[in-house]
Amino acid sequence: MEKKIEHLKQRPALETIAPNFGHSYTYKKYDENHRNNFTSWHYHPEFELVYVNGGAGKRQIGSHVSYYREGDLILIGSNLPHCGFTDKLTGNKSETVIQMKLDFLGNDFFNIPEMSNIQKLFEISKSGIAFYGKTKTKVGEKMEVMEYQTDFQRLLSILNILNELGNSEEYKVLNADGFAMKSEVKDNDRINVVLNHVKTNFKDDIPLEEIADKVSMTVPSFCRYFKKITNKTFTQFVNEYRLVHASKLLAEQPISITEVCYESGFNNFSHFNKLFKAFTGQNPSEYRNQLKAVLQ
Repeated sequence: MEKKIEHLKQRPALETIAPNFGHSYTYKKYDENHRNNFTSWHYHPEFELVYVNGGAGKRQIGSHVSYYREGDLILIGSNLPHCGFTDKLTGNKSETVIQMKLDFLGNDFFNIPEMSNIQKLFEISKSGIAFYGKTKTKVGEKMEVMEYQTDFQRLLSILNILNELGNSEEYKVLNADGFAMKSEVKDNDRINVVLNHVKTNFKDDIPLEEIADKVSMTVPSFCRYFKKITNKTFTQFVNEYRLVHASKLLAEQPISITEVCYESGFNNFSHFNKLFKAFTGQNPSEYRNQLKAVLQ
């Protein structure tokens, strides 16, 4: 039986987004002099479109964690938990973010026939979408140009961008196996406490009793709850988080593979090798060598 959740020690971040003054949407552009420092797991009712111009980093959306290279273009649906995508090590030129509510142009605007592709796009974005290829390059350029446009031109650009994304076939659904976030605030709060605890403590052992206590649940209740929300076991999710961190270290840090293993939270080298190959299709040394070949 679940215990009450009112007394969580760590409140997760419900990010309150105020549209730019006099606007129905938010447009932000970050660079090396003005970084996006909102890095913890958070959620908000607004859709979010993010373009990372160059660089490499972690893509953390819902229960999906992966490592991107050569920048990223991501559409995140309403109330889907996610982390910041850049930090001082990402090596990106800039990061552009557009946030808007589904009804930012009125309750029925996207219900008209001409908007059917955008409606489908919004539906798919509930699981998070990463775009690639020409779509990423072309839409990214359009998002960056918005910095110099008038308010009305920006609004037209947003519609143009959404239409282009809705017609694109160059995309990957990130939580393809499902991420069933309920609408109640307590569910958003609960899962964000779990995700932020993993983000902070993934290098250490995280006993089920500890994480269940964090969200005031019994272990059996927590295991059922986490699997229902993420379609993954808690152990599977933590291991995937560690493996993506290992991928990042292999790509960015000149340290030994043994050090990568322990720095990623694994305490058994052969177990790490086995999990890494199952996750990426390559063992750690093959993965690193392939990256070096690509960079050269």
